[in-house]
Amino acid sequence: MVKNTSETVVGFIGIGVMGKSMLLNLLQGGYEIHVFTRTKTKAQELLDKGCAWHTSPAGVAGAADIIITMVGSPRDVEEIYLAEDGVLAKARTGALVIDMTTSSPQLAEQIYKQAKGLGIAALDAPVSGGDIGAQQGTLSIMVGGDREAFEQARPLFEIMGKNIVYQGVAGSGQHCKMANQIAVASTMMGVCESLRYAEKAGLDPATVLQSIEAGAAGSWTLSNLAPRMIKGDFGPGFYVKHFIKDMDIALESCADIGLQARGLQLAKELYDQIAAEGGEYLGTHALYKQYK
Repeated sequence: MVKNTSETVVGFIGIGVMGKSMLLNLLQGGYEIHVFTRTKTKAQELLDKGCAWHTSPAGVAGAADIIITMVGSPRDVEEIYLAEDGVLAKARTGALVIDMTTSSPQLAEQIYKQAKGLGIAALDAPVSGGDIGAQQGTLSIMVGGDREAFEQARPLFEIMGKNIVYQGVAGSGQHCKMANQIAVASTMMGVCESLRYAEKAGLDPATVLQSIEAGAAGSWTLSNLAPRMIKGDFGPGFYVKHFIKDMDIALESCADIGLQARGLQLAKELYDQIAAEGGEYLGTHALYKQYK
């Protein structure tokens, strides 16, 4: 039985661009929150707001009823959950762990199976919506695992997101996120080409955007990231390096299921060029620079 907000202790591991905003929303929702991130100074604002600091993921796991992770890569996820002194080793029986990192579907299944053997529920719940969605609590959340665990986590999901969909068994959330990233990769190329075409044709791209974002070409990328491209603001809502990681996972999954994803492959090549030129920490919309 899920506890009331006033009784439920939440652990949060990973306070990056996305994680910090997600955590702040949970804090405003009335939850007691315990945190860990590799660099304590990055958590100081959260500590000032009442979060409890731990020196390791294990410390957070031992203190919380529900543990959320939002870290960088599948390697980070594996280390945090499956290490000898990791989250699964230290979490209480009956705890719920929720990995919201975009990670490997196969790793999500492994964590689920190991957690279940320890009497711990596990969900994979990657998100989409970028820094804006994280700040506003409007993320799309894609969830895999047992439905009972999903219902237990729903009150937290409803604070962090608006489009919350249970996808199915363990790993399903991550598979859904791969489908999302495949769509995003080709859409980003289309948006960049569209704006560059407008410029080359002598049009004002901002004026063009007013017309096309409300029509059949409309998309989240066009409405939210195209204005940043036009202004030359390539600050990160989601890092290029993390998107490359996601595309690598998606390409591996495509190979596993026998799908040739040509648009995804081309996007990956273009983003690899950005990274090679020192753009790993720019936002994903920095792809526009390649077209310039």
